[in-house]
Amino acid sequence: MRAMSATRQALARAAGLCCVVLIGAWLGLLVVGNVRTPVGPMDTTMTLRPSLAGGTKINVSPLGALELRSHLAPLRLDVDVDRLDPERAQSLVSHPERISGLQQEIARDVDHGTRDVAWRSCVAVVSGATALGLAVYRRPRRALLAGGLSLTLLAACGLSAYATWNPESVMEPKYSGLLTSAPQVVGNARSIVTEFGVYQQELAKLVTNVTKLYDAASTLPAYQPDPATLRVLHVSDIHLNPAAWHIIASLVTQYRIDVIIDSGDTMDHGSTAENRFLDAIPDLGAPYVWVRGNHDSPATQRYVAGLKNTHVLDDGQAVTIGGVRIAGIGDPEFTPDRSTADTDPDGAERAAGGRLAAALRAQSRAGTPADIAVTHEPAAARETDGTVPLVLAGHLHRRETEVMKLGTRLKVEGSTGGGGLRALQNKEPEQVRASVLYLDSGTHRLQAWDELTLGGLGLTTAEVSRHLPTPR
Repeated sequence: MRAMSATRQALARAAGLCCVVLIGAWLGLLVVGNVRTPVGPMDTTMTLRPSLAGGTKINVSPLGALELRSHLAPLRLDVDVDRLDPERAQSLVSHPERISGLQQEIARDVDHGTRDVAWRSCVAVVSGATALGLAVYRRPRRALLAGGLSLTLLAACGLSAYATWNPESVMEPKYSGLLTSAPQVVGNARSIVTEFGVYQQELAKLVTNVTKLYDAASTLPAYQPDPATLRVLHVSDIHLNPAAWHIIASLVTQYRIDVIIDSGDTMDHGSTAENRFLDAIPDLGAPYVWVRGNHDSPATQRYVAGLKNTHVLDDGQAVTIGGVRIAGIGDPEFTPDRSTADTDPDGAERAAGGRLAAALRAQSRAGTPADIAVTHEPAAARETDGTVPLVLAGHLHRRETEVMKLGTRLKVEGSTGGGGLRALQNKEPEQVRASVLYLDSGTHRLQAWDELTLGGLGLTTAEVSRHLPTPR
């Protein structure tokens, strides 16, 4: 009887010690297990977390997460991509010869980061288990035993991960959040693996392009016929490219933009899951006027309308910002939903443009004429000829400017998102485009505009060109 009781007590003590080891190790990883490490021009945070399935999880805010079945062990490696470091990105511009070696630099950074997280995790689990053991048992020997067992457990997990390491896991990723569309938009994962060096070089060049545009925008003298000149930033077709928000915010600061006008296609699929991508709009630094594109759903429109400092225009509605009156209409088509596709899309666009033109004429008769009209497709914009001095559109992913028959100037903007993630599938890179429009403070007429062009994926060019309106 005594032997059975002693056995039970020993098992209870062993179970208690195991609980102390596991809980202490977990708390140690949670509190001090994080390692912040640079990977190329990016700042990342690497952490080991307890997990039944193991693997690697890469969090890319705000797009979502990518999970890889890289190993089988009760530990998962979490990698959070935090931000782009402007100083390291700037160094790529100052020393362009570094671009060719960026792939090797990233590989070294990842290797250094994983070594750091391994050592930090050893210290974390030993410290956590020892501290909890001391708090529970009040005896240093038991506390040290808990710390030693935690280190042994971590070493066993490491050996398990090493033994089951699967380098082919990158070919079978699991996406969550907005990245669920990545296989369709980016392309086959196997091709990404086989051309990984090319992708790394292209992405490195894209970072360089963004920084070069910042430099170009900051050094170009702004058009200032008088201090009260109104500055309008026209963007379009962002297509879920998060880099567009950084570019827009920089241009707002550099050019002291009074209002941003977005002519639609901010999204790719118009799904509810994509809405969080729009949360950056209130922080861009200027009022944001938006019309729905054919890739933006009614749910997208409702979400934008609920954001601070935004103005959604539809059915000819108008808003006055800084004295400039802007009217617009959303696109009648929603192409991601093929079940609702119109049999005559051009006719639907012309009809929408006709409704906008009627609203513009009514506003003019009421003594509140619009200075700028906004649509997504140029086909709708053309219907406003003669009812407004300037009409803005997008959709084509290229720039067009013309003065139409009745005197209205039509300006079509390219893609401020460079076509979004789908640019990876194109044989030729799509450029990133935006324009700054300068309006007279009294008449609100267009005086000049700057076209800003950033080389697309794989290119390292940035250009800002000045244009003055001329009669047709």
